[in-house]
Amino acid sequence: MDRILEQTQGYPYFLQEWGKHAWDAATASPITLRDVKIAAQSAVVALDESFFRVRFDRLTPVEKRYLRAMAELGPGPHRSGDIAEQLRREVTALGPTRNQLIAKGMIWSPSHGDTAFTVPLFDEFMRRIMPGDEWRT
Repeated sequence: MDRILEQTQGYPYFLQEWGKHAWDAATASPITLRDVKIAAQSAVVALDESFFRVRFDRLTPVEKRYLRAMAELGPGPHRSGDIAEQLRREVTALGPTRNQLIAKGMIWSPSHGDTAFTVPLFDEFMRRIMPGDEWRT
């Protein structure tokens, strides 16, 4: 259970997804750490194909690049200036994009000037779906 809590960062829907995949991976009860390790792979694939992909598909190309820049910095939260630096843009030029992403529920501001993903693991998804540096151009 500790491993699942760590991997999901306690996010309720992810707990359910990991639990389902751990149950499916188990050959007997109780579920073992080995089962949980196997389940992590299929849980991530399932989240990528549904939970994360649905959110990603609602984004404009500019919004995708903004989130990818955030992902480059890690799970966050991140200073707006650091995100702008990743994109080689001025902070003020990115304000409308940031506001659109907040309105779409993709990010939030835990404190003035900070930006964070609204769900855990989205940074990892963004690095998987937009690998390399092509997103910078």
